[in-house]
Amino acid sequence: MVRCTSGTGLNVNRSDGVMRQQEPESARGVAVGSSFSMTRIVEFCETDMAGIVHFSRFYIWMEQAEHAFLRSLGLTVSDHQEDGSTIGFPRVSASCRFLAPAKFEDEVTVVLTIQRIGVKSMTYDVEFFRGDLPVARGTLKTACCRFRPGHPFESIEIPADYRKRFEAFADGPSESARSEAR
Repeated sequence: MVRCTSGTGLNVNRSDGVMRQQEPESARGVAVGSSFSMTRIVEFCETDMAGIVHFSRFYIWMEQAEHAFLRSLGLTVSDHQEDGSTIGFPRVSASCRFLAPAKFEDEVTVVLTIQRIGVKSMTYDVEFFRGDLPVARGTLKTACCRFRPGHPFESIEIPADYRKRFEAFADGPSESARSEAR
């Protein structure tokens, strides 16, 4: 089961694969400020021989949190355009530091926060918790790119409508908006 909550108060329960809007779980403290959270139960197939979550799952969970976050803003990681091109956000880098183990059937909350909105890139901080215990901390950097059939992909400026949604979520102007104001 995966539950997602954004700082905007949207809470989506996907236990059966169907997305339904629900009231935020403010009593659990999942939605905090300008962060996006999803809570999941560790499955047996996500563990290693020692019975703890395999390190690779944290990278998968970071990507799943990013995709759920984009959906919560009405966006997608692969946005097909009318001209046949696609705007997407491939990873430039990803890192994760492991702090404590998580085990089969533990409830893990993944908290994604926008660290930086660049001209052509996004950087997210991602924290993983088992209850109040930090399990891991990661960073995910993506570049905004246009993919056109028969052409190499190219990095592009984050489209204005995307930027507006990211900035509204982050509760403040981006680096480019701040530099333009100077």
